[in-house]
Amino acid sequence: MLRAAPRAPLHRLLSHARPHLRVLLVGGSLTLAGGAVGLAQPLAARYVIDALGAGGPLLAPVLLLAAAVVVGALIGALGSFLLERTGQGVVLDVRRGLAGSLVRLRVAEVDRLTPGDLVARLTADTTLLRTVTTSGLTDLVTGAVLLVGGIAVMAVLDPVLLLVTLGMILVVGVLMALVLPRIGRATQEAQAALGAMGGRLERVFGAFRTVKASSAEDTELARLDEAAVDSWRKGVAVAGWSALSGTFTGLAVNVAFLVVLALGGGRVAAGTLEVSTLIAFLLLLFYLMQPIGMLVTSLTDLQAGLAAVRRIDEVAGLDREDTGGGTAGAPEAPREPASVVFEDVVFRYRPELPPVHHGVSFAASGAGLTALVGPSGAGKTTVFSLIERFYDATSGRVLLDGTDVRDLPLRDLRARIGYVEQDAPVLEGTLRENLALAAPDATDADLAEAVARARLTDLVSRLPGGLDGVIGHRGVTLSGGERQRVAIARALLRRPRLLLMDEATSQLDAANEGALKEVMMDAARTTNVIVVAHRLSTVTGADRIVVMDAGRVRAVDTHAELLEGDDLYRDLAAGQLLAPAQGN
Repeated sequence: MLRAAPRAPLHRLLSHARPHLRVLLVGGSLTLAGGAVGLAQPLAARYVIDALGAGGPLLAPVLLLAAAVVVGALIGALGSFLLERTGQGVVLDVRRGLAGSLVRLRVAEVDRLTPGDLVARLTADTTLLRTVTTSGLTDLVTGAVLLVGGIAVMAVLDPVLLLVTLGMILVVGVLMALVLPRIGRATQEAQAALGAMGGRLERVFGAFRTVKASSAEDTELARLDEAAVDSWRKGVAVAGWSALSGTFTGLAVNVAFLVVLALGGGRVAAGTLEVSTLIAFLLLLFYLMQPIGMLVTSLTDLQAGLAAVRRIDEVAGLDREDTGGGTAGAPEAPREPASVVFEDVVFRYRPELPPVHHGVSFAASGAGLTALVGPSGAGKTTVFSLIERFYDATSGRVLLDGTDVRDLPLRDLRARIGYVEQDAPVLEGTLRENLALAAPDATDADLAEAVARARLTDLVSRLPGGLDGVIGHRGVTLSGGERQRVAIARALLRRPRLLLMDEATSQLDAANEGALKEVMMDAARTTNVIVVAHRLSTVTGADRIVVMDAGRVRAVDTHAELLEGDDLYRDLAAGQLLAPAQGN
């Protein structure tokens, strides 16, 4: 299993921006240059006022001021475009990496998590990084440089008025130090609430027909509304703290403006300060609102970005499968049937839960049909999960071809296996895409053979577009039996050495059940087929039947022998009218 080493959120945030460093430097430099040109505008305005007072020509000063305004705007716009474009690139890179982590998560991790929340991390959380990793970081630097430059110019113009400005900056700094941590916490809570709402919506769509049939729309809407209100509250908290920071910043600047105006006006009246200097200082003070605003906004965005990084890193820290290496999809020679051996296997899903298997041992070697039967909860489907390594045995060994499955590369392990799940899921897309999911190089002849063996010919002829017809989200246009036959055809198309079928005939009518039983027996002539069966009628001809009860193997034999020697099997068979009831 793979687990990413945790790193500080700020370090992770910078690592996302690092591949785009060159463009960030160019965009940031342009933004800084645009700001520097803007910094010259108050001085140009002073030049105009002095020329006006002296009665000199105004054309040159006005042209200089106009040029500063236009050039500053154009340079700033170009820098902003480069940064926004780079921001989209950062989001693309992060989403690619996060999607790779999500798809490669271990089944155990996905089973305990909420899919809707994982989707929110891939969409909403990554979007938060777009601004902070580009313009947020560059604005932080640019705002700091422009603020220092503005203070330097103010020091040249009038040191006394500068002290008032420095007091305002100190007040803003203290306020931001108090508010920013609260913005970070509120943002992380808001994103978590958004993920919870996505999880509840996914719950509804995951059982949409059941919700409709149960007339449970109002109940589920109430759950969604509760989640939406919680998300709203958290979002309002973020907005409140952000508004508070912006309000205090603007208030501090306005108070500084009034103090400078009053103090400077008095000095102008006393003749100790030129009016042009006062106007230039006031313009410069208003100009400082831009870098101060940039700093406040970038620091606020930084808190949001760090909150997003923490949530994204939670996914990166989950257990993932190592699917690298191996030769999945490559033809194996020779393709003898695989052998499966369970040696005293104990398994529990989590340490705090009771065991599902209590020392399970059996063998299924060579071509033939092995059936796993027993009451619900006996641990039959879990056998398949351990063979496929969706989970690992707590103790004991699961051997495939004499090798512990934990020692086999996952690609090689799963390349040998065809798996038909109990609920036979299909993916949104075409029938061809679903059939070729595990065999992308399958030819039309291979597809035609699998379709015929799984008795899907009628479906292909009925479906608009045939194999290229769209079957809808989760196969909504297919019946339950058709979905099972699609899953069976998909498994057969892989030409596996081991075929695992979990209740593969549970949704088939008698005619199709008989046809699929023929397919199953035909595959068993050349393949090791293991079937989990509740309908014993499909497996009475199995080479061996493994009877499981309460996580243990109680008997392994043929149908006839088990009828004679195992009470549980005899009761199961009698319940399905496959044997006389006891006492008759």
